[in-house]
Amino acid sequence: MSYETILVERDGPLLTITLNRPDRLNAMPPHMADELGAAFYDLGDARAVLITGAGKGFCSGADLAARGERSELETKGGSHRALQNHYNPAVSQVLRAPVPVITAVNGPAAGVGCSLALAGDFVLAGRSAYFLQAFVNIGLVPDGGSTWLLARAIGRANATRMMMLGEKIGAEQAEQWGLIYKAVDDDALLSEARALAEKLANGPTLAYATMKRNIATALDGTLPEVFLAEAEGQRIAGASADAMEGGMAFLQKRKAEFKGK
Repeated sequence: MSYETILVERDGPLLTITLNRPDRLNAMPPHMADELGAAFYDLGDARAVLITGAGKGFCSGADLAARGERSELETKGGSHRALQNHYNPAVSQVLRAPVPVITAVNGPAAGVGCSLALAGDFVLAGRSAYFLQAFVNIGLVPDGGSTWLLARAIGRANATRMMMLGEKIGAEQAEQWGLIYKAVDDDALLSEARALAEKLANGPTLAYATMKRNIATALDGTLPEVFLAEAEGQRIAGASADAMEGGMAFLQKRKAEFKGK
């Protein structure tokens, strides 16, 4: 499938998606959100996904002025429709992906770009990168799932600080808060993110998918629900070829070669 606003590259089990509007710091119009969702819908045999931005920014937020799409914003309820029809489905696709998702944040990740960055299972950020929820400056509220993501990642106090004060949170501060996995030197960002993505792409894919579902259950469910989800996940993972390979590798004292099955 060809895309207008993103680049999609397959390299063995790794799928790399690059937001590709560098002249706009990869600001996301509705059709970019649609293309991102489509790329996740068609993962094929990919076993991990790496998302980054072209140029000097990851994603500077929504762009409803692109390709004449401002008209959607200017109509009554336009922002609501854009979120429900484009942005929320795209972020949801990333969150629900059955494979590990790594986001490599270069430069600003603002608004829905912040939501997209934090939707990754592993978020790496260059030291010059920052995360921003500036909606308060124009009398609006954070969206794209960022309220849910921030509150669960860094707690009420810091989520409130980010949203109500509209402060830029640098990569190192984000790491200290536990908002992201790791802050790295800018020139090492892509190499470190790719190395992590390749490691995950060669891991036990089915087990990863089950872990992701169980973490989601743990965030919103009760302990009995988590017990049940873990037991069911263990039943499924235990019957996989990867589990058999992992057991044999342990007994034979060698590195397991997982196939994602």
